Parts: sequence; C-alpha cells; structure tokens
Amino acid sequence: MPRLKAGERHHVELELNGRRVEGAAEPRMLLTDFLRHELGMTGTHVGCEHGVCGACTIEINGAPARACLTLAVQADGAKLRTVEALAPEQGRLSLLQEAFRRHHALHCGFCTAGILMSLDGYLREHPTPTEAELREFLSGHLCRCTGYVPIVAAALEAAEKLREAFIHA
Repeated sequence: MPRLKAGERHHVELELNGRRVEGAAEPRMLLTDFLRHELGMTGTHVGCEHGVCGACTIEINGAPARACLTLAVQADGAKLRTVEALAPEQGRLSLLQEAFRRHHALHCGFCTAGILMSLDGYLREHPTPTEAELREFLSGHLCRCTGYVPIVAAALEAAEKLREAFIHA
C-alpha cells in the first residue's frame, strides 16, 4: 500500500455481509467509524475504543474481531460480517436473537450487537457450552444493565435450539 499523506483518503473495498461494498477512509480511520459513517452500518457500536468492552465486535474473515482496534484500511479486501447479517431474512430474527428477546437479555441494547456476534461464532464452534464456559467466554464483554444472567440463559437456550435445528436439517 502506498504511503498516504495526512488528509488523503484510501479506497477500501470489502465484502460486507455477503455483498461487495466500497468507500474511502483516511489512514487512521477506525473500522467502527468506517462501518457506521461511510457505509451506514450502525449496528456495530462504539464503546470504549480500547478493545475492552466488546460492543464493536464483528467478524473479519470468519474470526471475531474488535472493530475499534482495526483500521478501515486494514479491512481492504476482507470479508466482514456485522450484527445486521444475523437475521436469516428481513423481519425474522435468528435463533440467538430470538432467545435474547425471549429472555430480555438486551436491556439498553448497547452491548448486545457485540455479544451476539461473539456468541454466534462461539456457538458454532462450541455447540454444547456449559453455563461456566459461557460466563468465562462472556468475560470479554462489558454489560452494565443485565447482570449477565439473562444473556447466559439466552445463550444456553440458543445453543439447544441450534443443536435441534442441526439434527433436523
């Protein structure tokens, strides 16, 4: 990548939630800002901007990542998945989102997108988590509203429903 001068914008092209998108970013623009302000994907939230709270968690090339610790130019050519991609179709929630709704695991909702993105990947890799494993996994996310009890309950229910769906597929 050629060296850019201050104020210059770099062309960024990537796959976002299954479709090709592009925009322009200054070299120091965070991926959170690029997603929200350049691409209009406001589901990714900006919390601590230090990678601690987890509100900005997305998938980059299939792995969970903190978008606040990633520069937009680093995502050039990558495959990104945000919370907007979780719903299987317009007007329908995923099994995980539905479990969050049923268990009132959202409260203010600020941390929810990042937690959902992390859990989505985690439950694919760990289809039979225990409560203790989920609590350990969720320790990388800060939620000030729920006390984590409804989040863990929702994740356990979603894991069970995902296993059932897999068996019947």
